[in-house]
Amino acid sequence: MSKLSHLNAQGEAHMVDVSDKDVTSRSAIAEGFISMLPETLDLVRRGEAKKGDVLATARIAGIMAAKKTHELIPLCHPLAISKATIEFVPCEEPVGIHVRATVKVMGQTGVEMEALTATSVACLTIYDMLKAADKGMTISGIRLVEKTGGRSGTYRAADAKD
Repeated sequence: MSKLSHLNAQGEAHMVDVSDKDVTSRSAIAEGFISMLPETLDLVRRGEAKKGDVLATARIAGIMAAKKTHELIPLCHPLAISKATIEFVPCEEPVGIHVRATVKVMGQTGVEMEALTATSVACLTIYDMLKAADKGMTISGIRLVEKTGGRSGTYRAADAKD
């Protein structure tokens, strides 16, 4: 196991000093899935959810979450994000919505946590917007699909799909 960079020599948590790292282009893609009843997915497709446009609201929430990750996750650096996008793909089998966040930055640290947070909050927002119709929705599969840039280079999940 590699040394954990958020722990100092005494085992205390601290924010990593990135001041000596090069500023490079870095990106991350994360994904998740929210399963729901077919009738609930139909509400989304027809734009008839009582709270309004589910996907537009979830997209904004995900982008806002990416920008505020440093306020939510201890020891994350505040970053000047250059791009944050949220994509939704409704699915029939299994029934639900696949959520994918892409985040980019020119910086000294990566944006994996920002992409994961964006995906999580977009899924949670979908749940919130639809909970009156379907309290049994399940959020699953939130994971890092790909990251580029930085010292560790590129990572891509072995089973990642484009």
